[in-house]
Amino acid sequence: MKTEIIPAEEIRQALNILQNGGIIAFPTDTVYGLGALAFDNAAIESIYTAKNRPIEKAIPILIGDLGDLEKIADDIPNMALRFAARFWPGPLTCIVPKKQILPLAVSATHTVAVRIPDHHNARALLRAAGPMAVTSANISGQASPSTAQEVYDQLNGRIPLILDGGKTKGGIPSTLVDCTGADPIILREGPISLPELMIALTHSDLLE
Repeated sequence: MKTEIIPAEEIRQALNILQNGGIIAFPTDTVYGLGALAFDNAAIESIYTAKNRPIEKAIPILIGDLGDLEKIADDIPNMALRFAARFWPGPLTCIVPKKQILPLAVSATHTVAVRIPDHHNARALLRAAGPMAVTSANISGQASPSTAQEVYDQLNGRIPLILDGGKTKGGIPSTLVDCTGADPIILREGPISLPELMIALTHSDLLE
């Protein structure tokens, strides 16, 4: 397989690949991600193959706008909506009840992790393609890439396309919070702290 690199603004080719069951790499607000359409089980399985990723590890969903949350989640907790209103787009990933029509390759449990990235190229792609299953564009266990060239160095010949949006911020992964219980539970520490989350819960004007 030939791996091509094109400017991140030129998403037509990327959409064609995605809509035909393929996977692509693209920049996000943290690192470069490797993604497939969220409802394409075979394409999502090919992410695991390209990365040598353990099959038991769930893959998060990225969406372009808050309105897309209902496409992949059911019975969305009010907690998650408050967090979304305060912190999206941004480095907060919320675990919410998933729609059962989501493929098992995304998550074999009853929940799914979701966020909106704070990156204009990523959101343009997501708005055009719809929700995508996305994980870091690296071989599992190796460094997460912050440039298109770093993606190419690891995944050349494994994926058809890389959208080049320049160097990403890299750094700390998003805070991962479970929103399915009575109280938020942080499963991965990140840029947004538990006190900040609790403040968002107590401010009643966030959803008005």
